[in-house]
Amino acid sequence: MGYILVIEDDLSMREIMEMLMRAEGHKTDLADNGLTGLELALKNDYDLIISDIRMPGLSGLELLKRFRENGRKTTLILISAYATTETAVEAMRYGAYDFIPKPFRNQDLLAAVNSALTHRDVDQERQALVDNVKTHQRFGGLVGSSPAMLQVYDLIVKAAMTNTSIIITGESGTGKELVARAVHDNSARADKSFVAINCGGIPEQLVDSELFGYKKGSFTGAMTDKQGLVTLADGGTLFLDELAELPLPMQVKLLRLAQEKTYRPVGGNAELTADIRFIAATNKNLETEIMAGRFREDLYYRLNVINIQLPPLRERPNDIPLLAHYFLEKYSGQQNKDVRKLSTYALDILQRYHFPGNVRELENIIERSVALEQSNIILPESLRLADFKRESLGPNPPSDPQGPKFTEPLAPPVKAPSLPPEPLGGTIPVINPPVAPTAPTRDPVAPPLSRLPAGDLDDILASLEVYYLVSALIAADGRRGLAAKLLGISPWRIRVRITALGLSHLESQEMANIAPDLYPKPPLPLELAPDWAGESINLDKYLQNVELRYIFLAMRQSNDNKTEAAMLLGLTLRSLAHRIARTNYDKEAAKLAILEGYPPK
Repeated sequence: MGYILVIEDDLSMREIMEMLMRAEGHKTDLADNGLTGLELALKNDYDLIISDIRMPGLSGLELLKRFRENGRKTTLILISAYATTETAVEAMRYGAYDFIPKPFRNQDLLAAVNSALTHRDVDQERQALVDNVKTHQRFGGLVGSSPAMLQVYDLIVKAAMTNTSIIITGESGTGKELVARAVHDNSARADKSFVAINCGGIPEQLVDSELFGYKKGSFTGAMTDKQGLVTLADGGTLFLDELAELPLPMQVKLLRLAQEKTYRPVGGNAELTADIRFIAATNKNLETEIMAGRFREDLYYRLNVINIQLPPLRERPNDIPLLAHYFLEKYSGQQNKDVRKLSTYALDILQRYHFPGNVRELENIIERSVALEQSNIILPESLRLADFKRESLGPNPPSDPQGPKFTEPLAPPVKAPSLPPEPLGGTIPVINPPVAPTAPTRDPVAPPLSRLPAGDLDDILASLEVYYLVSALIAADGRRGLAAKLLGISPWRIRVRITALGLSHLESQEMANIAPDLYPKPPLPLELAPDWAGESINLDKYLQNVELRYIFLAMRQSNDNKTEAAMLLGLTLRSLAHRIARTNYDKEAAKLAILEGYPPK
């Protein structure tokens, strides 16, 4: 129930509103003019103020203006028998919650009052959460006080107060599932189930039955009915991790569930309903996946109502000490060890480290260091950084008595190995192998990352595709159909790409006059990715050649360790396996090895 002030100069109307409010259980004060009402409003802490607009002495709009100028934020509803659009707009501009014209029905006023009080409660809860976050530097399982993380916390709180779908984006290891849980735990569904599924961790043929369940006898081994994760999440939240890995047929079924709230178990005939809030996460660019035909555009727009972008750890280095001490306390307790702090030099090393694995990698480093540390402090030499990533620390060892000295990497990256001259868009030619190749021509002790061009594979491919797309549009005088022919792709695909770039509103002439330097080609060798020369090309072949060469370099660099190769390329292990199969890597890699002077395996 609320504490409400009614300001109304008409006695009968004032008494009617008083009876209505008290019948609903609200405590009510009355004022018969604007000046008296303003005095009461500034003196008492009301939950809601209801005021007429036309009153002697002080109008409702002037009362609202002075009230806000005094820094008061109490929710206020204005009523008037002289309602106009201009009056309503002015009332909203000054911060009125609602505007109700006279005469009004009793139920309309009561509905507005209940809505305003609910809005006040939600706003107060949200502010309390934000204040708590700023004070304690934590939110749910998330830790950090940088401006970027405070923005994330604020967006979580706002999203939690709604029931809309969310997509959380960010690099692997940034804490996307923690964000999803924080949204759920602070929402109206907090007392219901939070069900998580890793879309990339379930075999494609089992995704359907895992999500939607199955009926007895629907396939061999289905001895009983089984509920799917959708049923378990009914009334709560379904978290879809690695959304981009969901097979296309399942994307169709998920779209129907998101739109219609209905689904059908495997082998079932009846449509079932489910009230679910969808939260999805991905470390991929879904717009790029849409362009490549691997993700449905309609599902993207259905789920991407609110987007929460998580910053990588390297972009918020001031949060590293907070996170490191948080994990130190956590794992010291779990392992029953008295490791109390990190040395200044150890923290300096952590703050300079690039952290490709983000917060998950930092947690792993601290857990491992606590487990192996014999003293009560973690020193620089105690940090167990991955050997193949130590390049980011420079050549000076952490144990230097003068403290760590950070310099540039041991050697600058060199250009990617070039493909042999060949027709544009062609495949790598079969070449008779030289007689008894004995050793690679490259220095085998070169720094681990010096042979792989910078940037994640998907980012390189996306930038290269955009470069050729814009170049083709300029060469075709902005005519999209001709640009599609120049690239060897369908007009539909080029339309999707233009929309993703935000260029769909441009006319042909504007397309033809796009500044080329706005969409530069990534720094790749000309033999691998030639500059646009105005001729027709096979865009898919170009991109596949680049993709194949990157996989080749990553596999060579990691000694064919697919887990390390996937990390170097910024891919999931499943995605790398898919690309190896699609590019016929095992066959093409042997040719590349010969061309580059490596002994074939």
